[in-house]
Amino acid sequence: QVHLVESGGGVVQPGGSLRLSCATSREIFSINTMGWYRQPPGKQRELVAYISTNDTTDYADFVKGRFTISRDNARNTMYLQMNNLKPEDTAVYSCNGAVVRGIPIGYWGQGTQVTVSS
Repeated sequence: QVHLVESGGGVVQPGGSLRLSCATSREIFSINTMGWYRQPPGKQRELVAYISTNDTTDYADFVKGRFTISRDNARNTMYLQMNNLKPEDTAVYSCNGAVVRGIPIGYWGQGTQVTVSS
């Protein structure tokens, strides 16, 4: 059974920071491009960023310069460092274990809520 476990969400004030983590199995982590997606309230799920096994990254325009995606091969964990958070970043953030050209085709984690509010 494939598991992706996210953590690190919470409530933060505008301008604050959070770091999300997505831990999975070595089998998934070592061969797949992985990605972060989010679903704001009442909206469709959207791509945030993805990272390949050789650390090539791509970001949605609305997070460029604020968010950084990374992966730790020793821990089989992907991260999303989110800085200068804005209220419009409020969403459920989920990781996907296989991404092809930005399209999520793998298993999903359970999601973690990020709320940016003063």
